[in-house]
Amino acid sequence: MKSLSTLNRFLPLWIGLAMAGGVLLGSLIPALEDGLDALRISTISLPIALGLLLMMYPVLAKVRYEELGRLKGEPKLMLSSLILNWIVGPLLMFTLAWIFLADQPEFRTGLIIVGLARCIAMVLVWSDLACADREATALLVAINSLFQIVAYSLLGWFYLSVLPGWLGLDSQGFEVSIWEVARTTLIFLGIPLVAGYLTRIFGIRRRGLDWYEQTFLPKIGPVSLYGLLFTIVLLFAIQGEAITDAPWDVVRIAVPLTFYFLLMFGVSFWAGRTMEIGYEKTATLSFTAASNNFELAIAVSIGVFGATSGQALAGVVGPLIEVPVLVALVYVALWLKRKLYPPSSGESPAAAW
Repeated sequence: MKSLSTLNRFLPLWIGLAMAGGVLLGSLIPALEDGLDALRISTISLPIALGLLLMMYPVLAKVRYEELGRLKGEPKLMLSSLILNWIVGPLLMFTLAWIFLADQPEFRTGLIIVGLARCIAMVLVWSDLACADREATALLVAINSLFQIVAYSLLGWFYLSVLPGWLGLDSQGFEVSIWEVARTTLIFLGIPLVAGYLTRIFGIRRRGLDWYEQTFLPKIGPVSLYGLLFTIVLLFAIQGEAITDAPWDVVRIAVPLTFYFLLMFGVSFWAGRTMEIGYEKTATLSFTAASNNFELAIAVSIGVFGATSGQALAGVVGPLIEVPVLVALVYVALWLKRKLYPPSSGESPAAAW
C-alpha cells in the first residue's frame, strides 16, 4: 500500500487547527466580520471567494480530461457510477439529513449540498492507496467534473425545494432558487474548471505529460489545501461565537456524514462485486461514490447562503469527517481484496496488497 502524503495524512489535524485558529482570531479581532462585509459582493466576501477559487483550481488541473475518450470502453462501469453518484448518493444524503437533522433546516440543507457534490480530487488519493484502477478513476473524475456543471444546480433545486414539497415535509418555509445555485456553481466550478483544463492542455503540449504530472502538479497541489485552510479560518472567525455556544451542532452534523460514507462505500462495493468487474474497478467505483467534493459544497453554501450560515458550517465539517473515514475504508477495501479476490496463479500474495 502506498503512503499518504504528510499534508493529506494529517488533514483532519490541519482542519482542526484552522477551526481553532479561526475562533481565536474572531475573538481577538471583533471587527473582522465588519471588514469582510466591506469587501462583499452579494452574499460572499472577496477574501473568502479567493480562498474558494484557490481550493478548486489545483483540483481541476489534475483531472485527466483526455481520458473521456475511453467512455465507450467502460459501459458497465460508467452506467453504475452515474447511478450511484447522481441518483443513489444524493438521495441517501437527503434521507439521512432529514432523519438526523429534521429540526435543523440550515444544517440539513448543508448536508444535502455536500451529497450533491461528487468527488473530483481526493478520490484519486483513495484510489491509489487502495490499489484500484487509476485510469478508470481518472475517467470517472473527468465525467463527474463535467457533469456537475450541467446537473448540480438542477439537482440542488430539486432536492432542496421540489422533493420536500412532494413528500409533504415541513421545510419551515425554506426555498432555494435554481439560479442562485447555478450562479455559484458556474463561478466556483466553471472558472477553475476552464483554468484547470487550459492549464493541463497547454502544460502537456509544451512540456509533456511526465513534467506536468510529476513536477507541476506536486508544486500546485498544496495550494488547494492552503485555500481550504484559509477559508476555514475566515469562516470560523465569523462563526466562532455560534460554534463555542453550541459545540453539539458539529457532532450532530458528523453523525449522518459518517453513516453516508460507510453506506455508500458498502453499497458500491456490493454492486461491483455483483457485476463481477474485478477488485480494481470495484474499488474505483466504491471510492468514487463514497467521496464528495467538499470544496464545491463549501463554495455553494457560502455563495448562496453566506459565510455565517449553518449551511457553510455543515460544508466545513464534511472534510473533517470524510478524511479519517475514507482512510479507514482504504484498509477495509484492501482486506476485502484479500478475502474476496485471492491472487491468481501468476500473482504473488504480496502483489494482492
